[in-house]
Formats: sequence, C-alpha cells, structure tokens
Amino acid sequence: MTPIAGRLLLVVNDAEFFLSHRLPVAVGARAAGYDVRIVTADGPGVPRIRALGFTHRPLPLTRSGTHPVAELRLLIALYRLFRAERPEIAHLVTIKPVLYGGIMARITGVPAVVAAVSGLGFVFLERGVRAALVRRLVAALYRVALGGRAVRVVFQNPDDRATIVRVTGIDESKTVLIRGSGVDLATHVAVPRPPATPVVVVMAARLLRDKGVREFVDAARRLRERAVPARFVLAGDRDPGNPTSIDDRELAAWRAGGLVELVGHRTDVPRLFADADIVVLPSYREGLPKVLLEAAACGRPVITSDVPGCRDAVTPGETGLLVPARDAAALADAIERLVLDPPLRARMGAASRALAERAFSIEGVVDAHLRIYRELRGAVP
Repeated sequence: MTPIAGRLLLVVNDAEFFLSHRLPVAVGARAAGYDVRIVTADGPGVPRIRALGFTHRPLPLTRSGTHPVAELRLLIALYRLFRAERPEIAHLVTIKPVLYGGIMARITGVPAVVAAVSGLGFVFLERGVRAALVRRLVAALYRVALGGRAVRVVFQNPDDRATIVRVTGIDESKTVLIRGSGVDLATHVAVPRPPATPVVVVMAARLLRDKGVREFVDAARRLRERAVPARFVLAGDRDPGNPTSIDDRELAAWRAGGLVELVGHRTDVPRLFADADIVVLPSYREGLPKVLLEAAACGRPVITSDVPGCRDAVTPGETGLLVPARDAAALADAIERLVLDPPLRARMGAASRALAERAFSIEGVVDAHLRIYRELRGAVP
C-alpha cells in the first residue's frame, strides 16, 4: 500500500518494549496508510522490527542514564532525526522520548505529537530532597515538551493524568485516557485449571524493588511458615539499567532459600498463566500493568496493590483483591484467602475474563490511537 496518511515516527526507549507494548499500534497505523518508522535504542529486538517490514532508526538512548554528555548526544540525535525524517506525527513513548523528543519536536517544527506517559516511574516514587529536586526538573521539562498546540498526552490511569496536569499546568483538554496497552484476546485465553495441590501463585515482572518483588518473597516465607499449600513462581530478570533492580547477591539468596521458583524472563505469558491459579503484582505504582491485563484475559484472579495503575486493572472483590503497597503481611493474607477458597478463585477468574473482553482488547487500544492520529492531522493547519 502506498502511504496516504503521512509519516509517523514511533519513538520508544527499548526495542523489546516496543514489540511487547506498541507493535499492534504500529501495525494498525501501517494498515491505515501511515508510513510508520520505528525509533529505539539498538538491541536484540531490532532485527525482529525490521523483519516485520518496518524501517528502524537507532537512537543513542539509555533508559536511566543521566551523564550530561550522553544526554546531550541524545538531544542532538533527536534533533537530527526529526529534521531528516520530517514526520507528520511523532508518537513518543516512555519518559526520555517524551521529555527530550517533545522538546526537539517543538524546535524542529514537527506538526503533531502524541506523548504516551506509560507510568510515572521511580522519579515520582523516590523520597528525599534529591528526589524532590529531580521531580521539579522533570516537571519543568514536561511543561516545555508538552506545550505545543497539536499535542495529545496519553495516560493509562486517571491518577497519573491528575498528577501531570497538577505539576505541569498543561491543559487537560490535551489529555486522553487509554486503559493500558491492550491484550490479544485470541492468544490469551481462559484455560480451566484442574484441581491441584499445591496452588500455583505467579508473579511476572522485572526484578525491581518497586515492583514489590521483596514483598512477594516475604509473603512466600510467611505462608510457608503457616504451611499454606502453595507454590510460588517468580518470572522475570534483573534490570541493571534501573536503580531499583534487585542485585545478584539478593537473587542468589532467594534461589538458595527455595521460597520461590525463579524461572527468568518468560515470553510465553499465556502458557505461564495457564499453569497458574493466582497472579500477583504487589507493585508500588504503575501506568496500567500489561501483566494484569494478560492475567485477566487468561481468566485468572489477581492480587495487586491499591495504588495508581494497579487498582485500575481490577474490580475489587470481583476479579481480584487489592492490598496496601509495601505490606507483605497483607499480601500473604490475601494469597492465603484465595489459595484456600477454590470456588472464589473460579468466580474471580471468570469475572476477570469478562472484564478483559469488555475493557482491554487490543483492537480497542489500536482504534483509540488511530482516532488520536486523525484528530491531530485535522488540527494541523
């Protein structure tokens, strides 16, 4: 198909993240007539992006680095990228592409910008004087990056939207709420679990402190002491680029202790959840965690934190349970409740699937983004 809708640059920090969270939007935009080009840091996912027929442009981007020379290099690269590609729309995903890309898009005259705030991250979670200063700087950068006329800022939950509107003063009419990245309901199906002892409790996440990984391990310890018949599976890898990553020594201690089964990063999430009875995510804050959408689509009850993003993926008491963040004791109690009540697990699992069908389909997410693109193209003189 000859592109008829203009050039769209999708700028994402990480190639793997693009493939797992934004690929359907890119495919949908291409089908709608856009000349879609993908911009990420170099990485193992890049060959697959190219194999899918997309033009890829590399960026010298690190997710959490703050070295002034590296940040300046990234700003210059974004400036040159926008000048060379001349997109009609720049769709910026995650914090550095949004902040730096938004600023460079304004400087280079990119007609329209979509800024996807996937979650506020550790910048808004950390405490102390230094964290407060960083938040003030980030808020100032947001004000500049999102200050253009033809801009839409996409949030995954209302709490994040309220926070950014409050700290930046951006016009709320520029904001759009889309509940997560969506899930493929055809590949994520509800497979009934045969009665089994022990019950399998799965947490799938990067091994970060602010994902609640320590609380999950502590809950497993508490329930072992109570002789609750459950297996605990932790799927995910360390993330050395994130300052809250679990270190090798702590991971080795967990492995030696045998409280949880460490299975590493899994790409076969439907299979992982088909073998689970309960899915847990005790995170401190999220955008709208895809893992909870996938759990719902697979018909599994979930236990997650009563914090922005996480609570937006659950109907409390119907599809799962909410617990306070950073509270391993409450997490253990909630897990024990579901472990010991198979009928409740079954009811919540069925309700989870119904919620996914109603609110989390990937088709709905793609359509919402295409509407934003059309609106922005109409707003550009």
